[in-house]
Amino acid sequence: MSSAEVSEIHERAARLHGLAVAATDDGHPGLAARRLRQGLALLRWETGAPPETGDPERAALLARLLTSLAHAEAEQGHSARSTELLDEAQRWAPPAELAIVQGQRGLMYLRTGRTAEALELLDLAVPRLARGVELARVLLNRSVIHLMTGKVRLARADARRSAELSRAQGHEVLEAKARHNDGYCDLLLGDIPTALAVFGEVEGAYRRVNPGFLPVLALDQARALLAAGLADEAGRTLDGALDGFRKQRLMQDYAEAELARAQAALHAGRFAEARAWARRAEDRFRRRRSPAWALRAELMRLRAEFADPARPGARGASDQGGRPGSGGVLDQGGRPGAVARKAVDLAARCAELGLRDESETAALLATRALVAAGSLAEAEALWSGAAPLVARPGSRDAPLVARPGSRAAPLEVRLMRRLAEAELASARGLRGQALRRVRSGLALIHAHRGRLGSLDMQTGVTALGSDLAAAGLAAALANGSARLVFEWSERCRAQAFRFPPIRPQHDEPTAEALAELRHLAQRLHAGEAAARRDPEIRRRCLELERLIRERGWQLPGVRESLVPVSTGAVEAELAAAGLALVSLLNVQGRLLALVLGAGRCRLLELGAYAPLAEAVQRLTGDLNARAGRNLRPNLAAVIDASLRRQLATIADGLLAPLLPSLAGADGIVVVPTMALSAIPWGALPGLVGKPVVAAPSAQVWAAAQRARLAGVADGEPPLLVAGPNLTAVEPEIEQLATLYPKARRLTGPAATVAATLEALDGASIAHLAAHGHHERENVLFSRLVLSDGPLMAHDVQRLRTAPRHVVLSACDIGRLVVRPGDELLGFTAALLYMGTPTVVSSVAKVPDETAIAIMAAYHRHLALGLSPAAALAAASASASAGQSVGESLSTFVCFGAG
Repeated sequence: MSSAEVSEIHERAARLHGLAVAATDDGHPGLAARRLRQGLALLRWETGAPPETGDPERAALLARLLTSLAHAEAEQGHSARSTELLDEAQRWAPPAELAIVQGQRGLMYLRTGRTAEALELLDLAVPRLARGVELARVLLNRSVIHLMTGKVRLARADARRSAELSRAQGHEVLEAKARHNDGYCDLLLGDIPTALAVFGEVEGAYRRVNPGFLPVLALDQARALLAAGLADEAGRTLDGALDGFRKQRLMQDYAEAELARAQAALHAGRFAEARAWARRAEDRFRRRRSPAWALRAELMRLRAEFADPARPGARGASDQGGRPGSGGVLDQGGRPGAVARKAVDLAARCAELGLRDESETAALLATRALVAAGSLAEAEALWSGAAPLVARPGSRDAPLVARPGSRAAPLEVRLMRRLAEAELASARGLRGQALRRVRSGLALIHAHRGRLGSLDMQTGVTALGSDLAAAGLAAALANGSARLVFEWSERCRAQAFRFPPIRPQHDEPTAEALAELRHLAQRLHAGEAAARRDPEIRRRCLELERLIRERGWQLPGVRESLVPVSTGAVEAELAAAGLALVSLLNVQGRLLALVLGAGRCRLLELGAYAPLAEAVQRLTGDLNARAGRNLRPNLAAVIDASLRRQLATIADGLLAPLLPSLAGADGIVVVPTMALSAIPWGALPGLVGKPVVAAPSAQVWAAAQRARLAGVADGEPPLLVAGPNLTAVEPEIEQLATLYPKARRLTGPAATVAATLEALDGASIAHLAAHGHHERENVLFSRLVLSDGPLMAHDVQRLRTAPRHVVLSACDIGRLVVRPGDELLGFTAALLYMGTPTVVSSVAKVPDETAIAIMAAYHRHLALGLSPAAALAAASASASAGQSVGESLSTFVCFGAG
């Protein structure tokens, strides 16, 4: 063969290698492998053939092809084949390129979880590499190892140096990946907004130059959402990543996404689903010979098993024959004992592989399982050897002494430390110490929340501390003091209200997305009114909502929280208003009520939570079915009968035990929990005609009450807004205008989003009569329909000064999504978060005629000087006189202060 022919073959093989590297960078290892095999065939390579010294160019080219093929095979899950190919590459590589083979072997070790061996190889390769791109690749991979081992400073240095080298070489793909790793450093440091902002920038680069890497980015975005407690959003993001990994046959990434999916399910309380995802990931990792990753999946599966209250091994279950302090749990066959045995073994195996955080997590899980089983001696012995807590020698009642754990550990591990400490202290009867450990854990979450500017994330992050909150409440209940229970319930609910509202700066991409969303939503609404559906417009609306939410997630927090209102201050405000407060708690399926008023705090047990929650759900369904429809008389009678049954069930189970404790109060402040937030309180038998205010917490009510009273003397004219396509709206606004002759009216084409927001800013009282829609999946996009499109809950955050009193005379816009910790989202909640003291809105659909009658009467009573809650009670009672339950039932609730 002539030298020209040889040269041409080499060029073709080198071209195939370049195309293969590009395919790998774009996340297509199968395509890369095919191209690399073609190149090897051109060079007539055979496995085991001795290296030839006569053609150094061919040898170097073979080494590069074999090295890249090893990576492509490893990405597809063929670890053994990858090792064989790297051995071959090492035989062919000239001395100057051995470092490239070492770097690739280090990457393979990294992908299979052998981080110590990977780091050793990459440390050797870095000083031997002179070429910019190859050095950038090795630095990029070494930064990943540092990320996995928690060495964020080293990871950031490698990532930024890799980005600089890549930029100098014009390699946009590598630069984007290095910036991606830099953003992951922010995530590990707890700066989720910055991490997501970097990820957003990197996403644009990937879409332009490396779209195959988008699923990898989605996996890390999901991890950021999990760190903010947004488990469902993370799950949806992971579903997209899994689909991408499956198509690209990136099986290591696919298994990592399965493991993250298990974590999302665990955080969302779907324990069987979490176990199934973790089991699939574990099997896949074992097939890939990735022992470290397999241990992580095994740990996730065990955590889900322990957390599941439906399984015998769950926390709080007891071993057969076990009793507190009896010992021997590790040798028994009961489920908590089995969880403890597995967790202890898992902790040891993780430690052997250098998985420090996973080893500690497993040891903490074993400790909690032993405490749940009542085996305190074993729990303390395990704790003293494996965790940052040791028992002082001496009596059984000697206090436990905390010693600091690693601050570099992930937040989840630090929270589990506090939880295990609290549960162990509580089991020993050291309730004061248990509460201190819970308080320390909640402080970590509070600090974490302070870094988040998005209300979406501030409310979501509370879920990370739900177990801690439950432990604190259990310790307070065990103490027997109703006042202590009240203080702890306030410490654990509606914590997002403790931060001042963040008003986002003008952001051009968000503004453009909002403008398009408003336009499309208006078209969609018009189409639905004409019985036409447009799935393409709906799809685009969902895309825009997602984009707007993501931009909001990048908003940094203020860190400094508001000074909480003391229990004494709450009692003073209640006494001044002649009110009693009822705070409801769901504790392990039992509904408890704390009644505060007249200088006393009482704790009452009301019964099971589930039947009441079901009755509320049925009541809402019946109200929605009854409103706005011309029903046949017999169907209307069936629904009315069901309404009466559900109201009676709620009144009997909730009010009957409470009313004796509320005697003498002029009104009631209710702090509901979870599903009970949807109760139309003024419609319950026993509360008709009585002023009732619903608030997210006692502290929120007290702060809102002070703000409401401070603004009473303001003489600004009211704002009256009428939305389109409501025949009854104009008469409603006309009636109110007679009460408020100086009111500013926005009706017809004048009732635009911009005009309404401008008028709302600092308004003394605003009455908005418009079609409303509650978006359960994207509650920040719950909306009122105005002349040029929807005014959304998201828009309320733009107000400079919150209006002082808002009335939403629209559909079910008062409905709320309640997250763990009784954190609220929705249109009404958005106004409360922004500082509006009083919001009156409906928790279910209401007939137009009923709404007009109640609203007219409400404003008449306000004009006579009644408080908002008293005015609403009087208006609702007068509207129901002489009417059937379905026609007159008031679903309006006074939220905040009244």
